[in-house]
Amino acid sequence: MHRSLFLLIALSMTLTAPTCAQAAPAPRGMARILADAPASAWRNLNPARLLVMRLPQGRVVIELAPRFAPAHVANIEMLARAHYWDGLAITRVQDDFVTQWGDPDAGTPRQRALPAGLPRALPAEYERSARGLDFTRLPDGDVYAPEVGFVDGFPVGENPRTQHAWLLHCYGMVGVGRDNPPDTGNGAELYAVIGQAPRQLDRNIALVGRVVQGMDLLAELPRGHGPLGFYRDAAQRTRILSVRLASTLPAAERPRLQALRTATPSFAALVAARRDRSNPWFVRQAGRIDVCNVPLPVRKLPAATP
Repeated sequence: MHRSLFLLIALSMTLTAPTCAQAAPAPRGMARILADAPASAWRNLNPARLLVMRLPQGRVVIELAPRFAPAHVANIEMLARAHYWDGLAITRVQDDFVTQWGDPDAGTPRQRALPAGLPRALPAEYERSARGLDFTRLPDGDVYAPEVGFVDGFPVGENPRTQHAWLLHCYGMVGVGRDNPPDTGNGAELYAVIGQAPRQLDRNIALVGRVVQGMDLLAELPRGHGPLGFYRDAAQRTRILSVRLASTLPAAERPRLQALRTATPSFAALVAARRDRSNPWFVRQAGRIDVCNVPLPVRKLPAATP
């Protein structure tokens, strides 16, 4: 009798186990999460906040961050409207650090004149008040900031005690070159991070945005072999064909891009999936993630349905 009961239980387990396994939802990877994200989880990138740089290799698109560096962004917009960068060059590519562009003759009698009325001395916009920001906090710690997370699709550090927030030097972030005095960066010389996040620069340089398209074009350029990665030979520099605000381009030439909203369940699911990798290749799951390793998805605007 006991043996019959054991066989009955065993048979029941054999019959029901596959059904339970089949009912368990499969873990979703990043591609599935993005495919499942509703239209409301995406935001259209504002053409008035997009800087479009054309290189011989293709187009680089930068989303500006006026909420964090309004004076610097205003200068950059003025420079773009004046076509200041047209015909200038990428002057520096330092391996595992930055790609930098501007006037190769800056500081010499041959330097290009800045637009009339452009402010030359700007405030050190290295941090701002955290009040009023919709801050999506990451659950894991950070070496450089008490709290880290995202605001409007940008990686951000925050100090809850002092109520300050600042942009972070993650891969693809764009900043303003300067000399030693903090008020010497006017926006005419910009750089993009192309290597391991140099977080020691946080709150020491004005960050003004991030590359949302064409990052590969900046990261794959030949490295400079002069000090700090500057090109010794002018022939090695990449010429900038033009830099424009997307809003000033003909409608057909404007980038039509969307970014995943960082204050959404879809983004929270993406972060969770990247913290705990479920695919069988991983022997151990990290169970945590660095802020600069969180992907910030951008896609082309879907075609309008008829």
